[in-house]
Amino acid sequence: MDNVSALTFFILSGLNYTVQHRIILFAFTLLFYVIIWIVNVVLIITIIVDRKLHEPMYIFLCNLCINGLYGTAGFYPKFLMDLLSPSHVISYAGCLLQSFVIHSSSGSDLSILAVMAYDRYVAICRPLMYHSIMTTQRISLLVTFSWLLPLCCMFNNTITVFQSKLCGSHIPKLYCSNALIGKLACSTSIANTSIAYFNIAIYVVHFVFLIWSYMFLVRTCRTSKQGRKKFMQTCVPHLVSLLNFGFAVLFDLMYTRFGSGMSSQSLQNFMAIEFLLIPPVMSPLVYGLKLTKIRNRILGFIQEQKEVVQPRKLY
Repeated sequence: MDNVSALTFFILSGLNYTVQHRIILFAFTLLFYVIIWIVNVVLIITIIVDRKLHEPMYIFLCNLCINGLYGTAGFYPKFLMDLLSPSHVISYAGCLLQSFVIHSSSGSDLSILAVMAYDRYVAICRPLMYHSIMTTQRISLLVTFSWLLPLCCMFNNTITVFQSKLCGSHIPKLYCSNALIGKLACSTSIANTSIAYFNIAIYVVHFVFLIWSYMFLVRTCRTSKQGRKKFMQTCVPHLVSLLNFGFAVLFDLMYTRFGSGMSSQSLQNFMAIEFLLIPPVMSPLVYGLKLTKIRNRILGFIQEQKEVVQPRKLY
């Protein structure tokens, strides 16, 4: 325990707006967070309630939405409080917890997208064996994998950061990040660096698998009209979510590498939180609008509510 930092708090210095701008930003942020909850909860409930949607693709989509709520819960409540507070302080334990939640959610996003790509590969490239491969047991294993792997990776990373002796408390970001906490260490930790690169290697494998899956999907779908139709209906939403996530990660990496040299604080902040802004809203909207079963189920429910409300108005 001699190597554990004696720090009890960190200072987040990403916010430097005037009070008036903070109030406006608070209102827009709160509205946006409410929208994130609405679109994700609607999709989650729709999939849970409708037994026709209890298929692998929709089960994985449900987990993607749950993960979106999990990740944003690590950022938005604290950010909203900071907008109304003159000091942007976070406790040492709270900082580690926030970093763990946000980054384990990002890892889980990629794991779920990889699992969804595998599901589409089996459905399109090996359709006759789909039900024998995607059994209930295998679905459970894939869902467990997509949650457990990121949590274990981030837990190991957080433990090594926790054991580092820190010589500063200033974090130039809107939220906590293990990478930035690690930069405050008095000396470089070999364990921290090794685990960080190990985690990166795991997700590089994810990206390679995703590229490999889509190479086979595109090659298979080009040979038949039915395959192209299935690709457009079920793979395009997944591809949009994947590209959206890829751009979000790229923004975050650009911030980590070049953020401090940029003149605009607003641009730096956007780059830092883009993966907490767009993907949590974009994914459920794209899937909800594109996938016919989900769209019809939601529209059918809205129509049922209108038919219930109209007789009451007449009465």
